[in-house]
Amino acid sequence: MLRLLFFSFLIFTAPVFAGNYGVYSPDNYSYSEKESERILFIMDFSNSMREYLDGERKVDLMLNTMAKILPSIDKNTSVGLRVYGHRMGFTAMEACRASTLLVPVSKASASDIANSLSRTKPRGMTPITYSLKQAVRYDFLGFPGKKRIILLTDGGENCDESPCEYAMELIKTRKDINIDVIAFNINDEDDLEQLECAALVTSGKFYTANTAAELAKSISNSVNAKKDVEAKIIKNY
Repeated sequence: MLRLLFFSFLIFTAPVFAGNYGVYSPDNYSYSEKESERILFIMDFSNSMREYLDGERKVDLMLNTMAKILPSIDKNTSVGLRVYGHRMGFTAMEACRASTLLVPVSKASASDIANSLSRTKPRGMTPITYSLKQAVRYDFLGFPGKKRIILLTDGGENCDESPCEYAMELIKTRKDINIDVIAFNINDEDDLEQLECAALVTSGKFYTANTAAELAKSISNSVNAKKDVEAKIIKNY
C-alpha cells in the first residue's frame, strides 16, 4: 500500500521531481556553497533502545558512537539536538508528544550535545513524525540556506502518523530541508519503507545499520554528506 501511494504521488507530482530516483530537485532554490549547512540530530530514546545488540544496549552504542563523532564536526558548523521517547507521559497522547529540543542549532555545540545525550534515558514511544514537524516548524526558525535533519531510530513510527506522508507534504512548500535517516537494527519492512520514503522524497540519504561499526559509518557519512540533489539509498549488509 505504501509503495502504491508513494509511486502514485510521484506520477501526479512529476514536474517537481528529477533524477534517476524521481526525487525533488531544488533547481529554483538559490544556495551559496559559502553558506554553512545547519544540522539537527533527532535521536531515538524510546524504550526499545534499552534492548541489547551484540552484548551492549543500543542506546550505549549510539552514545559511544556520538562521543567519537561529535568532536570531529567543524566548530563553524551549526549543529543542534532534538530527542524523542525520553519520557512516558500519563496518556498515550502525552507519550506521543515526548519530543524536546535539548540543544539549539548553533556553532561549537558538540560538547553541549554530548552532555545532553549522556543525561537522557530511553523510556517511551517513537513519535518520529511529530518530532520532524517540531523540528521544521521551530528548530530551524530564522535560518537561511540548506538545513539537514539526521534522524536516528531503531523502530518505526508508533504514534498513528506517517513520516512518509509528512515528507511528501513538506516538499510542496519547503525546498531547503533534507532528511537523512539512519535505520538502526530495524527488520520490519513496513517501517523501513516509511523511513526510506521520508529520506527519498526530501533528497536525503537512507542508511541501514545493524552493527556498531555500521552505525558509526552511517552517522559519519551523514554528517559529512555532500549537498546532493538526488537522494541516495545506502544499505549496509
